[in-house]
Amino acid sequence: MEIQQKTINTRLVLTGLIIGMFFSALEQTIVGTAMPTIIAELNGFKIFAWVTTAYMITSTTIVPVVGKLSDLYGRRFLYLLGTIIFIIGSGLCATATSMEQLVLYRGLQGIGGGMIMPLSQTIIGDIFTAEQRAKWQGIFGGLFGLSSVIGPFLGGLIVDHISWHWIFLINVPFGLMSALFIFAGLKHEMVDKKDKVSIDYLGIITLIPAIVLLLLGLTFGGDKFEWISTKSYLIFGGSLVLFILFGFIENKAEEPILDLSLFKNRIFATMNGLGFLLGLGMFGAIMFVPMFMQGILGVSPTQAGSTMTPMMIAMIAASIVGGQLLLRFTFRTVLTAGMLLASAGFFLMSTMGLNSSEFTAYAYMVVLGLGMGLVMPTLMIAIQNEFPKSQLGTVTSASTFFRSIGGTIGITILNSVMNHSLGTKMVESAEHANNPIAQAALNKLSEKTDVLFGLLINPSLLQLPSDIQKIVIHGIETAWSESFTTVFLTGLIFIALGILVALSVGKGRIKKDKELLSEKEKQAGFQGNGATES
Repeated sequence: MEIQQKTINTRLVLTGLIIGMFFSALEQTIVGTAMPTIIAELNGFKIFAWVTTAYMITSTTIVPVVGKLSDLYGRRFLYLLGTIIFIIGSGLCATATSMEQLVLYRGLQGIGGGMIMPLSQTIIGDIFTAEQRAKWQGIFGGLFGLSSVIGPFLGGLIVDHISWHWIFLINVPFGLMSALFIFAGLKHEMVDKKDKVSIDYLGIITLIPAIVLLLLGLTFGGDKFEWISTKSYLIFGGSLVLFILFGFIENKAEEPILDLSLFKNRIFATMNGLGFLLGLGMFGAIMFVPMFMQGILGVSPTQAGSTMTPMMIAMIAASIVGGQLLLRFTFRTVLTAGMLLASAGFFLMSTMGLNSSEFTAYAYMVVLGLGMGLVMPTLMIAIQNEFPKSQLGTVTSASTFFRSIGGTIGITILNSVMNHSLGTKMVESAEHANNPIAQAALNKLSEKTDVLFGLLINPSLLQLPSDIQKIVIHGIETAWSESFTTVFLTGLIFIALGILVALSVGKGRIKKDKELLSEKEKQAGFQGNGATES
């Protein structure tokens, strides 16, 4: 270990990781602001959703594969490879002359981004002790939140004052800097490479299409095709068959991509289960908050774009503080506290309605952010604390993967809940309307829930007499607000289940460096006495 530490410049490595992780995380939010301009220039409205979907699918799919490969081949080479792919993908995105090209290049960029994110956290686990990880994983968790806050603002600034091409080109110089810092600072692989490596090719070729089909189905189900349809059965059925095959293959593989026996470990199983539930409830519900702020509370589009800022700032602060709390309390205590705060945030958000104020919404979102900030870095720290460095790539990537999949499924479930609730609530609004014309309009709109938000933003689209228009808009606002409540109460169920999972974590905690040193000294002393007596 001493030889390895001499070949690691921690400052250079940390600088490289911070730059790389920040810009790969930034790419998930910065593009959204520029999409109207990109659509107008590339004339690709029909497939514009794929610009985000392509990145999401490739970045999620590569995570478990690169995690295992990093345990076999080392982090340094794969991190540098991921950075190079990310840089090339970013540069190509800036040169796109059609939406089809941009979608293809975004998929390539996503592969690089999906390699950088988990490897950044794995390298932190490699170069620091358990006590130091608590500090740095909290900071990196805050960094991820910061990118979410800055992304939309920076995207708008670049598009307005330079060109949309630069939201991609900005990654090139900073990506090169990250690669150079890692290349110079991490001169030695932190894992012992095996003389003979067995790659689980069958596992890879079943896992990747299984994930891709699942994500495609969840993303476009209910939109491009009906949930109950032949196409839906083929996509989800194909994904299920491939996942089952993957399970059989992993049980027999010499070096499985995801060793299923890891789930026998209490920490691994509970942390990934908790991460999945957090993603399921959290990411599905909060996507409706900016819409609520703009459509119901009447804030401007610019203000709606920065709606999540209070929550993210709270999350950053809690991530940093949470890392320090882990040095004093057990994982169970910190996780339970975080999930209770998140539950309180969900419940408070569910109480918002037509008469709520912006300040109230921001205050409730701060509570939600504090809960998220305590939980998210703790999940990673606990898993890394449980396993040797030879397995850090696999277990770290698994944590990222399950949280990401949970988020994707959560968005799908809660979007369906929102649409179903809107249809029901619109019928109820029609029943309470005193005007027969307004009743007819509300009943008709109950079958077209996808247009309701647009009508809230621009009521003139209704083309009705002003007195009737007011009745209809009030009915839509009531239905939308009550459906928003339903979404957060549904999400609260997932978070409440997470509390039960957090309570079952056990009494594990981080041991401080002094404690570990004392244990080693006692063990050495015991062995020495044994040798003397013999």
